Amino acid sequence: MAQRKDGQKTRSKLLDVACEMFSEKGFGDTKVAEICRRAGTNVASVNYYFGDKTALYFEAWQEAFRRDTLPDPLPQEDRAPEERFRRRIHTMVHRFCDAGKKGQFIRMYLMELTHPVALNHEKWRKLFEPRHLHLLQLIRDVAGPETTEEDVRFCELSVINLCRGFLILNPSDVEFMLQQPMNNVLIDKMADHITRFSLAGIHAMRGEVPAQKT
Repeated sequence: MAQRKDGQKTRSKLLDVACEMFSEKGFGDTKVAEICRRAGTNVASVNYYFGDKTALYFEAWQEAFRRDTLPDPLPQEDRAPEERFRRRIHTMVHRFCDAGKKGQFIRMYLMELTHPVALNHEKWRKLFEPRHLHLLQLIRDVAGPETTEEDVRFCELSVINLCRGFLILNPSDVEFMLQQPMNNVLIDKMADHITRFSLAGIHAMRGEVPAQKT
């Protein structure tokens, strides 16, 4: 039993360090030897627990994705579609701006975008599909039944790109452009802006102007 506990501890440590390094350097510049050195184990342990570097990479993706998936503490069924949409935008923007473990998945995604190397895109899409379908349904609920499926999917792409912009911008550049310090208050303001901007566009497609809050 002690060996099993030690083995699980070693595997978890390797995975934790791999998430950190792959999110910092990407697949190509991350060395298995450095992962093992930081994890306090030998190179053979990667082959033993994961098979090879590529398998470790996808396991790290899955682990980072798990950390990044935050359950909603409140039921959503009774909320208006616009409120559910707002909460989703806030979650996405905070995720894209997170510099800690919760943001590792997004940083790994950015690394793969800029230096595509080893990710199995079929596995990636299967992993990501529930989020993709959830956002599509939120947009359908906001847009109404008369909106075409093509417009719904264009809206999803627009929303994701608005949120993703904060991932590719340096935080100091955001502070310079907005003349405010980068903190949770500013992130919430940005999320509120993206929500209003997106809802206005979605409503405009069906010829409506959303009511302004007073």
